[in-house]
Amino acid sequence: MSGIFGFLARRFIAGDNIEEALQAVERLNSKKITTTLDILGENVSNKEEAVAKADAYIELLDHIHRSAVTSHASIKLTQMGLDISDQFCFDNVSRIFERAQEYDIFIRVDMEGSDYTQRTLDLVYRWHEIYPNMGTVIQAMLHRSEDDVKELNRQKIKVRLCKGAYKEPASLAFQDKKQVNKNYAKLTKMLLSDGVYPAIATHDDKLIEYTKQFAAESGIGRDQFEFQMLYGIRRKLQEQITSDGYRMRVYVPYGTHWFPYYYRRLRERKENIFFILKNLFKD
Repeated sequence: MSGIFGFLARRFIAGDNIEEALQAVERLNSKKITTTLDILGENVSNKEEAVAKADAYIELLDHIHRSAVTSHASIKLTQMGLDISDQFCFDNVSRIFERAQEYDIFIRVDMEGSDYTQRTLDLVYRWHEIYPNMGTVIQAMLHRSEDDVKELNRQKIKVRLCKGAYKEPASLAFQDKKQVNKNYAKLTKMLLSDGVYPAIATHDDKLIEYTKQFAAESGIGRDQFEFQMLYGIRRKLQEQITSDGYRMRVYVPYGTHWFPYYYRRLRERKENIFFILKNLFKD
């Protein structure tokens, strides 16, 4: 790994393989921080590769089970063949859910760009009827997210709330940071009030404090939700939140596809560049 992308990879990615990723998880677990493991990769366009990616996740679940670390797993549907067909993706990912159900490991279905939002949610609703130990992600920047949260709450599906890292048009998403933060706070309130063990995924101090205050004022226990952050970002804050008695989960990506992972996100939105650079100097 060389240059700026290599530097970012060493800081924000847990390693190239399962063994290195599990070592990172063990270090976090020793600090009473739980994790969700993610194998880097997206937009797979052929069935053989998509099947191989699902097989890699099944192998990951085997390792989590044998090692007894405390970790969930997160998957991206375009890595699993969503660009091929919805039904192929459903069948392919169902193999992962079957193994996860055997081990009682929670699976989070990540959310990608807005072109995939409805298709992802349609599949999530189908899977949840068969494999209830799963959840998905909602992006606060999208105009539609309030309605999506209402439906996910109604169906008792667990939600990770994030701001969103994809470049979206004004017709679909808030463009102003203040508007995104306002909607994030609104959705946080909805999830804490009516959701099922929501994951509040943010590195924003104000939104973290808002969540703590609203939960305390509403009589919502610290064990009824969790905060989530990215691997390598605001590590001291992660430990501080844990020591304050809140639950913290860290999103731990690993694998060899780190270059397209970062290049795509840094290319898509200037806000992603500022976010990464700002957090390089926060430990």
